[in-house]
Amino acid sequence: MFRKAFERGVSAMARNTPRTREPRRRAHDAAVSGGGVPGPRGQAGATPLAGEQASRGQHSSAAPEPQPETKLFRGHETTFPCMMKKSLQGPDPTYQKVVSGYKLFQSDEPFHCELNGGVLPELEVAYETWGRLNESRSNAVIIHTGLSANSHARSHEENPSPGWWEKFIGPGCAIDTNHFFVICANNIGGCYGSSGPSSKNPLTDEPYATTFPIVTVADMVNSQFMLLDHLGIHKLHAAVGPSLGGMISLMAGALYPDRVGRVVSISACAQSHPASIAMRYLQRRCIMQDPNWNNGYYYHGKYPGQGMKMAREIATTTYRSGPEWEIRFSRKKLSGNVSLCPTFEIESYIDYQGAQFMSKYDPNSLLYISKAMDLFDISDGYSSLVEGLQRVRCPIMVMGVQSDILFPVWQQRELAKLLHQAGNEAVTYFELNSIFGHDTFLLDLNGVGTAIKGFLETEVKENGNGGKKENKKHHFL
Repeated sequence: MFRKAFERGVSAMARNTPRTREPRRRAHDAAVSGGGVPGPRGQAGATPLAGEQASRGQHSSAAPEPQPETKLFRGHETTFPCMMKKSLQGPDPTYQKVVSGYKLFQSDEPFHCELNGGVLPELEVAYETWGRLNESRSNAVIIHTGLSANSHARSHEENPSPGWWEKFIGPGCAIDTNHFFVICANNIGGCYGSSGPSSKNPLTDEPYATTFPIVTVADMVNSQFMLLDHLGIHKLHAAVGPSLGGMISLMAGALYPDRVGRVVSISACAQSHPASIAMRYLQRRCIMQDPNWNNGYYYHGKYPGQGMKMAREIATTTYRSGPEWEIRFSRKKLSGNVSLCPTFEIESYIDYQGAQFMSKYDPNSLLYISKAMDLFDISDGYSSLVEGLQRVRCPIMVMGVQSDILFPVWQQRELAKLLHQAGNEAVTYFELNSIFGHDTFLLDLNGVGTAIKGFLETEVKENGNGGKKENKKHHFL
């Protein structure tokens, strides 16, 4: 009985509920769902709701559902021409072994490397020469190369193509072949004729690949002095080198102090520092992460071209400088619509540098030579850099470039200062304000070339700076 009385009460309450609240509720619901904006106190705004109009005329009619707004999407075309270049260029690239018209020194004796007990069953050193050796055999100048350069520093009859230091070597040039017998050798571990990972192991008749021993700057020096012995040259007039070559020339003065008359070290250092090591590490990772690298055994398979290309692109950003790129590229854009592919000219330049280099140098050689640069430390085996540099007793010119990113100029200033602290009173420091960064040694004939010529041709005392000339770019310590 109680339940029936309760149901009758609820029914009566429903009959007495005001009907005017329904439109307000629907108006609120419609506003929340996007159909309109309610006015003050819940009243409809300027735009009446369809449901509200229906409730005013016929309360029994159902309100239509509000129509959603039309949404628009216009995205980016998902074709990437910059990623399709490989398929448009034909077959996969292969390593193009360079033959530069070099001569070849061969030793059948085992060559013992500095680290890990590594031994090569035989040694080959590729080299090229210009000028004539005098009767006393005292006018020889050896040029040590950078990481990826070869022995072809200048053109000659066997190879008339321009060399990487074409304008710096020759009659009347910075390294004057009227006065000097000039030698340029390929580094061991490289791929331009000297023993390296792409060379055949005579014991297996297969490329060494990554079984090739780890090599150091000291190994490079020792192999080249074996070449000098072969040529009958006991003492060099000078050892000259940029970048890695500057490390080698410095080490030559340290390991063979009685056989090096003077040293020119350009854009190098006393030891490799973390920033440059990090950049070379990234280059090696690019190569080693390429599936085609195959732990270095790619000589009979697919070439790790994409890894090599990316490695060179990273390297290019360290070889040149911001000031040059501001002038040369600024924010100039390529033609066409903006996309995720290169938009700016600088991007296209970096892409080009990687593409044109990737098949000209053996990826394994890049791994080995860059590692040798990382390992370089003139103080190895000594208590300090100063003690390690005490071995360099000959006159030495240290050259740096203010815009160099890879080997910042403070490293050359440090080297010159340390040499002076080590007791060498024949230290010449030469600093250039060039916009070309680390590659200044390739491009600045007036600055770099003039300094080299003056240093090589000036009579200097073994323990002093005799014959020095004042120059606003020179600093004598």
